[in-house]
Amino acid sequence: MQESKSFKEQRIRKITNLYYSNKEIQKAMFEFSKNREISPRYFEGFGKRPDSFQYIGDIFELVKKGATSFHCSEELWKEPLKIQTGMTEKQLNELRLGWDLLLDIDSKYIDYSKIMAKIIIQFLNFSGVKNVGIKFSGSKGFHILVPWKAFPKEINGIKTSDMFPEYPRIITKYIIEKTKNQLIEKISSLTRPSKYVKDYKAPKEVMPDLILVSPRHLFRMPYSLHEKTALSSIVLSLDELDNFDLKNADPLKVKIKNFMPDSEENEASELLMQALDWWRDNKKENTQKATGKYANFKPIQLNNLSENQFPPCVKNILKGISDGKKRALFVLINLFRSIGMDKQELEKKIYAWNKKNETPLKQGYIKTQLSWSYRKKPIMPPNCKEFYQGIGVCMPDNFCNLIKNPVNYIVRKNFSENKKTKKDNKFKKKN
Repeated sequence: MQESKSFKEQRIRKITNLYYSNKEIQKAMFEFSKNREISPRYFEGFGKRPDSFQYIGDIFELVKKGATSFHCSEELWKEPLKIQTGMTEKQLNELRLGWDLLLDIDSKYIDYSKIMAKIIIQFLNFSGVKNVGIKFSGSKGFHILVPWKAFPKEINGIKTSDMFPEYPRIITKYIIEKTKNQLIEKISSLTRPSKYVKDYKAPKEVMPDLILVSPRHLFRMPYSLHEKTALSSIVLSLDELDNFDLKNADPLKVKIKNFMPDSEENEASELLMQALDWWRDNKKENTQKATGKYANFKPIQLNNLSENQFPPCVKNILKGISDGKKRALFVLINLFRSIGMDKQELEKKIYAWNKKNETPLKQGYIKTQLSWSYRKKPIMPPNCKEFYQGIGVCMPDNFCNLIKNPVNYIVRKNFSENKKTKKDNKFKKKN
């Protein structure tokens, strides 16, 4: 595994200087970065936050220091460098100019991602959004952009710019709900029955997914390279999407296009209003069903569980962090529930962790997240690497090479240690 990582790093570093020295690429990235928070990535880890480009030349200067890719915010800021960890919602709202809707399509299979992208674009067009940006993610997915210009700036006296990430999340969930049947139909027609069951609980390994946004969420900038594939996150037209092949993203053959579509003012108003109407009905239904019956749900029973069996990323979170606390809370709640931790112990650990944070989360926010979680069956925390790298806690050990999710790490570690204990006890009895 280590050799594979080394190969990937060598492969991308061979082309970074040549690729990012291209003035057209620098210009495209710089223009798109305006009013956005940006963060360079140095193969395995991200640079400091917040950051921004002041000059076009900043991009290549970071590359010379080892940057391999560049990521930026969906949120648009008056002065990105004034963002500070621990800012109140009011302070962030005062700095935020607006936000783009960025639909991040994730799948193990590029062909399925392509199908989902086309279905979503058709749905957006049907909802009145005629102008969208499309780009390759750099791996096996696509990014679809509906710019801030397309959204109404106020709804019922509420500033739309203040409603991040709530409104983008609602729109994303609405799109998922309205397109999932068509997506299943399309993918089912392409896949042999022996490998795929045509129903509405399609396997995650087959179905593409839309990734929900979070506060200060970053995505790969247009024309940034991708560490794993060494491909460019190129911008596409709708016609090019149909015939897209990975070789089209060869970094030495890119042709520059503008990722930001020429939208009309408020052309996404109907989409947003429909999504909010759907959400109100959906939220009401969920509230009626939310009786808290899953508060003590225990999907896994582990014997002799200890914090020593937690993966390095979780141990680092539990020490207290300065950035990404809300994302970390999401991880801890879902991890603890997935491993069957007692509700009382779970809450005790969560509140103890929060006190260690540089700027603790408000208790009201934690209570809300716990309450919401208890209404549903536990879900696994996000898979390893990028999510945890984004909050600076991913420091893998040798055991991490064997797993894809923190829950898998704990289960395997717990099983391994219990097996060893039993073996040692048998040996002691014999002697």
